[in-house]
Amino acid sequence: MLWSLAKALLFFALVAALTWGASILSETGGGIRISMLGWEVTLGPLQAAIAALLLVAGIWLLMRIAGLAIAVLRFLTGDETALSRYFDRNRERRGYAALSEAMMALAAGENRVAAARAAKAEKLLDRPDLTTLITAEAAQAAGERTRAEAAYRKLLADERSRFVGVRGLMKLKLEEGDTETAMKLAEKALALKPKHTETQDILLQLQTGGKNWQGARQTLGAKLKTGALPKDVWRRRDAVLALQEARVLLDDASTIEAREAAIAANKASPDLIPAAAMAARSYIEQGNAKAAARVLRKAWEAQPHPDLAAAFAEVVPDESPAARVRRFHALTDIKPDHEETRLLMAELNIAAEDFPAARRALGSLVTDHPTARALTIMAAIERGSGADDAVVRGWLARALTAPRGPQWVCEKCHAVHAAWDPVCDNCGGFDTLAWTEPPETSGPSPTQTEMLPLIVGRPAAAEPAPEHLAGTGPKDAPVEDAEAAEGARDITPAEPEPKGPVTPEELARKGAF
Repeated sequence: MLWSLAKALLFFALVAALTWGASILSETGGGIRISMLGWEVTLGPLQAAIAALLLVAGIWLLMRIAGLAIAVLRFLTGDETALSRYFDRNRERRGYAALSEAMMALAAGENRVAAARAAKAEKLLDRPDLTTLITAEAAQAAGERTRAEAAYRKLLADERSRFVGVRGLMKLKLEEGDTETAMKLAEKALALKPKHTETQDILLQLQTGGKNWQGARQTLGAKLKTGALPKDVWRRRDAVLALQEARVLLDDASTIEAREAAIAANKASPDLIPAAAMAARSYIEQGNAKAAARVLRKAWEAQPHPDLAAAFAEVVPDESPAARVRRFHALTDIKPDHEETRLLMAELNIAAEDFPAARRALGSLVTDHPTARALTIMAAIERGSGADDAVVRGWLARALTAPRGPQWVCEKCHAVHAAWDPVCDNCGGFDTLAWTEPPETSGPSPTQTEMLPLIVGRPAAAEPAPEHLAGTGPKDAPVEDAEAAEGARDITPAEPEPKGPVTPEELARKGAF
């Protein structure tokens, strides 16, 4: 409505301007006198302006007639397509102008205008691969899915535009949430253009999201062949996919295949912690304890981790706590100063009831990096050493509000996961989980648990045990939470505890609170 009113006002303004200009020219004195071959013509200013316009129009018309005459002459001399080319040139000129306007409108976000210009260009041009594509893109942007799907299906008929049609349909299905159909279309699009990077990425994401690990490995190999992926990155991600294949085979009770896949995944990427743990357990099932220990030591050298310690404990499951402490030196001596090593050795010494050695292994972690695990271990050490319940409760109260330490964190969206997985549950990123400490938010908690140390009592200062109490345990250390628990076993001789990590809840059940 407003646009129509604006056009009407513009028309009236133009007419008024022309009338005003004509009146000024008519009132102007003088004129133009033309004398030729005995003829003499005198034109006033207004007549001269009109004559100039007519002269320009006449020249343009003369050129058009000359062009038509030339086309007719060529036709008469044997060029059968001369006339059709003459008229087609005019249609093409107008058609490409409409197509250009459609592209500009689509880029500007004027989707309905783009669709209208594309329809006009389709009438003037015999190029459905161009006009239909603009129509489909405009309809999709405008939310007209039915019209967009019909346009993309028309593109499938032409070999030149088939890939574009398949890709467009794939994106429509992705927007609708139909991932199964989208995966089939992505496979078809990749078959048409194997080097198309975007299609490779979409197909890989769909396959990993659908847990089609074998297909994902094939797509990953295609990315390597086309140069879209560096070889070291491909090796790591292929190991991740091989590990997932092993897990599926293990679930299906295909033990031999699972062992082979797990070992292959570990060989491809020794620093992949889940692959190392699974490969070690595969060797343990085969009775090859040395190979299992070798795999775990190599992975521990890359990055100490509780899962590796748990698998290392399974190598000799029935040993005594003291024997386990001695055997774990083969693992912990690799990186004795690492925080995970110190926590592991503290837990192992707690299991062996060597609390002074556990205190030495823990060292200053409770002050330098007070995580919930370190503080809980300290509470177990204090309880095993015979400290007052108020001291134990103080350490446990601090553990309730302390950071949890390293966890599986997505490097893309920073979501925290309880266990490693190849695909982030939050953002869908592939191979984005890393064992790191998530950023901690500052400020008081809504439940005011920061006040607990004041309520239940403050912990005693963590100092090394006197020299005469020192045991024969190692100086540095870690076990995985499950292993750590063994350290909490039999904290007091009169009240034996089952194997497992010492947690605030267990100590609470024992009467610490």
